[in-house]
Amino acid sequence: MNPNQNSAASQFHELAFGDVERELAVTRSVLEAVPDAHLDWKPHEKSMTLGQLAIHVAYLPDWARGALASDLLDFAAAPRPPKSVKDVRELLEHFDRNAAAFRAALAAFDPAKYGDLWTLRNGEQVFVSKPRPIVYRVWSMNHLIHHRGQLCVYLRLLDVKVPTVYFNTADDPAFVFE
Repeated sequence: MNPNQNSAASQFHELAFGDVERELAVTRSVLEAVPDAHLDWKPHEKSMTLGQLAIHVAYLPDWARGALASDLLDFAAAPRPPKSVKDVRELLEHFDRNAAAFRAALAAFDPAKYGDLWTLRNGEQVFVSKPRPIVYRVWSMNHLIHHRGQLCVYLRLLDVKVPTVYFNTADDPAFVFE
């Protein structure tokens, strides 16, 4: 690879993935705040329990990994996350493992494949085929950020200190911009 190609690849990675480490660190801090004693709690009968929502958040880095490491996800053959965890320590183990696999996929990702189609299917039934940037950004990263926000609301409703996510919170009034 000539130096210009290397520079272009570095610029691409910074533009497309420059927020990954920050989002993973913030997500881990929110998961760390989940209280073991309330994993079965939910704010409404239609809501997920705190534990279910936290597990979903802990597994979303694996969705991002899959969006980069493969051209499809087949629900018929995909491993399923656990339905419950015994405590936050176990939850963080799942998150850390998924985040590490995502980082590895990110490091190995070929920018030339960024615009390729990505397909979600269940066996022969195709649900959707979309360009990888849409799948990565909307289905993976925005999805993670959305559910992490819900998790922060659950924490607030339980009167648990809400970690700083983008700027300050009522529990952490010091202005932070990273």
